[in-house]
Amino acid sequence: MHITASVFINDNESGLHQDYDRWLEEIVPFIPGTDPASSGYLHSRTGEDNADAHKKRQIIGREVVVAITKGKLHLGPWEHIFYYQFDGRRRKPILVKIIGG
Repeated sequence: MHITASVFINDNESGLHQDYDRWLEEIVPFIPGTDPASSGYLHSRTGEDNADAHKKRQIIGREVVVAITKGKLHLGPWEHIFYYQFDGRRRKPILVKIIGG
């Protein structure tokens, strides 16, 4: 429930998570500062330097849908649900919504 956080499903392997971090940083690097001229991000005009976090969230996504079978999450043998926070300066709520019939 936050504009700089992502939720996704993938393998729980540390090298893969490091690869994600490296890949996202290559695509959208963190550039400190609140001056658009030096940071390159127009979002810096707001006085914040988290434009990269907003873009990283957009790339990874904000939600996942998982079936529940016999009371358990229906995930593949290596699948896990992950929450990534790209701007960890504030506390953020997480919403889990179960829709069923």
